[in-house]
Amino acid sequence: MTVLLVVAKAPLPGAVKTRLCPPATAEQAARIAAAALRDTLDAVRATPGVTPVLACAGRLTQAQDAAALTAALIGWDVRGQRGTGLGDRLANAYAEVAEAYPGRPVLQIGMDTPQLTPARLSAAVRRLVTADAVLGRAADGGWWSLGLRDPRHAGVLRDVPMSTPHTGRDTWAALSGRGLRTAPLPVLRDVDEWPDALAVAVEAPGGRFARQVAAVHLTLVPGVRR
Repeated sequence: MTVLLVVAKAPLPGAVKTRLCPPATAEQAARIAAAALRDTLDAVRATPGVTPVLACAGRLTQAQDAAALTAALIGWDVRGQRGTGLGDRLANAYAEVAEAYPGRPVLQIGMDTPQLTPARLSAAVRRLVTADAVLGRAADGGWWSLGLRDPRHAGVLRDVPMSTPHTGRDTWAALSGRGLRTAPLPVLRDVDEWPDALAVAVEAPGGRFARQVAAVHLTLVPGVRR
C-alpha cells in the first residue's frame, strides 16, 4: 500500500501564503491556506488504498480552523518537520516514512494544489507502480508531487535548489542521475500569488478554498458592502 505523504505548514497568520498579501490580509491568507489544506486532506482521505501521513511545520493547535483541521486528521499519522531548508525537510520526511513503513512506495504532495481530486491521486499512485519515480511539475517551474518506489532516494532533494523557476527540471535531473526511471504526472498550477488563487478557485469551484478566495475577492469589487 502506497503512503500518501502531505507536507504542509500550519496555517498561521503571517507564516503562510504571504505572497497573497495584498490583496489578502495575513489573517485572510491563513484562512485560505487552512481551506486549501482541508480540501487536500479530504482528497487524500477519499483516495482508496493509501496510508495517509502528514508532515507539518508549526503547531496546528494554534492555526486557523484548528478544530476542524484536527478532526480531519483523525486516523492519520501526523509528524513534525525536521531540517533547515525545504529540500532538507522533504528528505527527512521521506526518510521517516521509509523507516516507519519499510518497503512501501511514497507519493508526496503539498497544500498548494487544492484542486487535486481522489481520481488524480489514484492515477498518480498507479503510475508509480510501473516507474521508479513520478514527478508532477508545476506551471511555475517547480513541482507539486514526487513519488518514489524507494523513498530513500529522496536524499537527492537536499542538493536541489528549491522554489526556483527550474526546480522541476533540476529535480528530474537529480532523479535521472541516480538511474531512476521517472514518469511525468500532469502539470498543475499551484497557489503562490493572487492570480494563482483565482485560477485554481475556478478549477475547483465547489471547495472550501474557492469559497475563501471568493470571500476576499468580494471585498475588492467596487460597490460591494464590506
